[in-house]
Amino acid sequence: MINIGKINQLKVVKQQGPNIYLGLPGSPMVLLTDKKPTKTYQMGDSVTAFVYIDGEGHLAATLQTPLAEVGDIAWLKVAAVNYYGAFLDWGVPKDLLVPFNEQTCEMKPGRSYLVKLFTDSKDRIVATTKIERFLSDEGPDFKTGQQVSLLIADHTEMGAKAIVDNTHWGMLYQNEIFRPLRKGQKMTGYIKKVRDDHKLDLTLHEPGYGKIEPLADQILAELDKNNGVLTLGDKSPPEAVYATFGVSKKAFKQAIGALYKKQLIVIEDDSIRLI
Repeated sequence: MINIGKINQLKVVKQQGPNIYLGLPGSPMVLLTDKKPTKTYQMGDSVTAFVYIDGEGHLAATLQTPLAEVGDIAWLKVAAVNYYGAFLDWGVPKDLLVPFNEQTCEMKPGRSYLVKLFTDSKDRIVATTKIERFLSDEGPDFKTGQQVSLLIADHTEMGAKAIVDNTHWGMLYQNEIFRPLRKGQKMTGYIKKVRDDHKLDLTLHEPGYGKIEPLADQILAELDKNNGVLTLGDKSPPEAVYATFGVSKKAFKQAIGALYKKQLIVIEDDSIRLI
């Protein structure tokens, strides 16, 4: 079965002049719309392609990777607006429509918006800015430490609201943010805690001490490279720690604390050094 609005694994089933048709047993043929495919295909070859509906309502396929697929929430830019609605650039030949009745505010060309992609009753791929109806505030089925995909949705006084796995809201509190985050940014995160009210607290680093040992080894390696001294210490800013090791200040302090307990280093305010 071919999944509309998704990346599919298809076969070359017909070649007619320059045209290449893809398909699966029992499914209709799909024209590969790319004018210059990246390679020469033979009958029966396997092709990874994104399937969408073209401007005439026909199934079409492209080797281009979309910025989002059906079911995703994404931060996409408006390419044009007309009497049908707003059209978003999503990385494939036909722009993505947001009908007027799916807009929470007037959408303007050149601006980006958070949208949810879905198929309507006629199997047309459309998007909506009314994402709230697709998201839940409560995630009782998530587990502490679980790896999830995050999409930064908004900034508040408490931190950053994020969309978890395209299905739930979660919160990254200020003490978990150690680098600039922009609206629409995608990243891997972790469930820090499922609260009693089933709301999700998030972190950008795997909870627990699973990462401390390899981080401690990395710190020792940096010390060896720098004659036993590293200009990062107990009072160093989180941004400096992240720039060097790509970790939070909390994780860094746990790692140097472990090294200190092993009597391998001396910790000072602005540096650490090997004993």
